[in-house]
Amino acid sequence: MDRSRIVTALAATFGGMAVLLTLFAVLLEPLALVLAVPFAVVAYLLWYQASGRLLRRVYASVERQARVDERARATGRRTRRTAEADGGRGGFGAGPRQSRSRTAAGRRARAEATGRQRTRQRRRRPPKPDSGPTATEAYDVLGLDPSADQSAVKRAYRERVKETHPDRGGSEEAFKRVTAAYERLSE
Repeated sequence: MDRSRIVTALAATFGGMAVLLTLFAVLLEPLALVLAVPFAVVAYLLWYQASGRLLRRVYASVERQARVDERARATGRRTRRTAEADGGRGGFGAGPRQSRSRTAAGRRARAEATGRQRTRQRRRRPPKPDSGPTATEAYDVLGLDPSADQSAVKRAYRERVKETHPDRGGSEEAFKRVTAAYERLSE
């Protein structure tokens, strides 16, 4: 609803009502100010949403949290969000009891775990570039020309999924082929 005319019109309406009620409160009845304040707040919130600032603020906070999570993952630390996802065991939200990571034994265990994690990361092999269908095979599976754009790929994928989904009588293998083809073309 970014810059929506309806939301902008509603913001203007509520703003006008707030102004009228404020004038009425100043000139005749001060108690009308109690009604003017909620109208002004609603007008501001509607304007904030219609101007696109709310959306930008939400995206910025999500991106900021993703950067924090990425940095924490790279250094092996836990963030408040990962601690909450683990059920609050240790670290953030540990409450009055001491978390294991705060004791000497906990620090040693954590260092060993981090070392094992790094070893596992070194042992991992990158995925083979030839895994899955080639681009031409993917276009064939979806029944498209190689010159098709992303919207055509998405439409063809949705149609093929409806036909091949196991819940709708299709084969699981065909469904996997269609999904792999779509993933290849949407990279």
